[in-house]
This record gives sequence, structure tokens and C-alpha cells, in this order.
Amino acid sequence: MRCGTGQDPGGDRNDNPGNEGAVLSALLEDSVEDLYENAPCGYLTTLLDGSIARINGTLLTWLGFTREELVGRRRFTDLLTIGGKLYHETHFAPLLQMQGEIGGVALELAAADGTRLPVLVSSVVKTGTDGQPLLIRTTVFDARDRRAYERELLRAREDADRDTARLRRLATTLQRTLLPSKLQSVPGLDIAAHYRIASHDMVGGDFYDVFPLSDGRWGFFLGDVCGKGSTAAALTSLARYTMRSAAIYDPDPVSVLGNLNTVMNQEYRSDDPRFCTVIFGVLMVEDASCLITFASGGHPPALLLRADGTAEYRFTPGGQLVGILPNAHFTATSVRLVPGDTMLLYTDGLTEGRPTNGRERYGEEALEAFAVDLAPASAQETVDAMSELLDTFGDGLDDDIALLAFSVSTSEPPS
Repeated sequence: MRCGTGQDPGGDRNDNPGNEGAVLSALLEDSVEDLYENAPCGYLTTLLDGSIARINGTLLTWLGFTREELVGRRRFTDLLTIGGKLYHETHFAPLLQMQGEIGGVALELAAADGTRLPVLVSSVVKTGTDGQPLLIRTTVFDARDRRAYERELLRAREDADRDTARLRRLATTLQRTLLPSKLQSVPGLDIAAHYRIASHDMVGGDFYDVFPLSDGRWGFFLGDVCGKGSTAAALTSLARYTMRSAAIYDPDPVSVLGNLNTVMNQEYRSDDPRFCTVIFGVLMVEDASCLITFASGGHPPALLLRADGTAEYRFTPGGQLVGILPNAHFTATSVRLVPGDTMLLYTDGLTEGRPTNGRERYGEEALEAFAVDLAPASAQETVDAMSELLDTFGDGLDDDIALLAFSVSTSEPPS
């Protein structure tokens, strides 16, 4: 059962609509004034000559001034640092006058205690009904957090740049250890080499070398390992020293590549096998010629530039990638160079590069045509011409490129 007092349940309501509207109006007026004074940004109104006519409490708090110290006594430019005043006079004020508004300008205000307050300033010119300018309204945003963030980004960028520089020095140093500092001089032969780095931030996997064997013979190799960086560097080092060591006991090219294949299979037994392409060969200078016997493990064919002006590839059929299969098959072939002949070895970065403004890779046919136009040429002339060709590729080189060329010297053969 509900008990009542006999009073009208609606008796506590305010039935005076006029009084309710007056309260709402007062609340709105108070809210607008409070919003201006305590807004999360600074508000400033100045006359056309820059004299401060009104300023909100937020900006006064940031700067540490009283309203009496600024209103009617100071100009907006008096609140700026020296650099800010110069920028205001040369850029801010002229643009505001021409456009009627300007926004997001970074300036610094000078606080009462001498400290600097980084801010973002936006101003708009208020005009009368006749279109004539009356005053300037300015909004000021505290940019201290943003400035601190920018400085932190700058420090991070500087740290990153230093790390990148250190990485490049490390990569360059490591790359040099994987290449001969100077090619061996082989009596009766002209030898030239070139290495083109695709990225200074990453160690490449191309390598080459020429070294002495017994009985007046010389060994050589040029290859390319899979991958980049430290893993490629480790694989390159393994390939180089394995072939040099194997050649001491048995310099037969097929045997050397077989030894390298065995070592790589044993070293990289995992779900991520490592491999390389390589040509290994033996040089034998005889009178005014040079007999070159070499085998290829999945490597691009050698390119012969003949004294009669022709050029052709010398293939080694059946040469498989080194390191993939436990019993990879390799075959050897021989070629004799006479005065005027040159043999060029190269890594696939050359034929897979894209000439400037081209989408297609350079390719074997274009390289052969280039060699035909170049022949006859010495080893150095050939490498120089190939280097100039690579210069025309611009950003079209995605991989490192190694070049190694041999030609019979035009001087008297060794006795």
C-alpha cells in the first residue's frame, strides 16, 4: 500500500519559464567568458598597430605577466624574442596584411622571467561591415611538448646517422677483407678487376682472387654467394679459403669445386641451405699464349673477346650450383688466349642490372653485343669499358658486381 501526504507530486517543479531562461542565459554567458579566460590555448586581441587590447588568463599564466602590465601598455611584438621580432616584421605581418589570416607559425615568446616559450601562432584580421580592418585576433598554442618531441626526434636521427656511418665503415672494412687488396702479377698476362658495390650499408657476396700454384701455374676464381650481410660474408670467407686450400693439393678445377661443394654441404645442413655460383680455373702461360682450364658451378659463362673483333660465350655444360646437392656435377673446359684475346668473368649483377630509364634487365645478348663492339680490347680496357657501362645504369643496379679479366701481354713473353 502506498502512503501519500496529499501534496501535488509536481509541486517542486519550477513553473516559471522566464526564470529558467534567465538562468540558462547567465550560464551560457559565464561559460563563454570562462572558456575564453581558461581555454587550453592563449587568446590575444591587438589593435592594428599591435597594441594589446585583450589577453586571456591562460597566456598570462604561461608568460608570468599581469593583465595590467600588458593591456594598453605593450605590443604583441614586445612579447617576441629578437629572432621572432625579425620574422614577424619580415614575414608574419606582411602575409597577414595581404591574406587577412595566417596559421601555424612557429615563434618564441619571452616570458617575464626571461625564459623562452615555443609556440604556434595563428592570427586573423577582424573587419567591419565596410570591409575595413578593425583589429587582430591571435591564438597561441603551447609548443613546448612538440619542441621537445622534435628535439628527441633530431637526437634519434643523429644517433641513427652515426650508427649508419659506423655500419658503413664496418661493411666497407669487412668487404675489403674478402677481396684481394692488390691483384697478383702474373708474368706474361695482363689482369684487371673491378668491384661495384650496390649498397654501402650491406656486405655483398661477390668475390674473386688470383694466386700462385706450383709449376708456374696460377689459380683464379670469381663467384657470388647467396644473400647479403654477415651471413654472406661468412660464406664468402669459407668459399675463398676452401678453394685456395683445395688447390694446393689438387688444382684440377673439377676437384676444387667438388671439395667446396662437400664443405658447404657439411657446414650448412639445415632448412636454410647456402649456396654459391663460382668459376675456378688454372692459368698456364706458354710462350706468347695462355692456356686457361676452368670449371663452373652454376655461374654465368665466361665471355671471350677475340683479336679478330669477334666475341662469344664459353659455356661449361652441366655445372650445377655449389652447395645445394651432396654430389653436384661439374665439368671443365679449356680455352687458349693469344695476343689480342681477352677472357672476362663477371657476376650476374651485370646482366640482371637495368639500364637507366629501362625496366628490362640488361641480359646476356646485350652484353655479348657490347663485347662485339668493344673487341679487340685488353683486360684493362675491357674492365674500364664495363665500368663505364655500369655508370649508365644509375639506380638500376640492385646487386654487387665483380669483374675479372685476363689477356695476353703484348710485351715479350717470359723466358
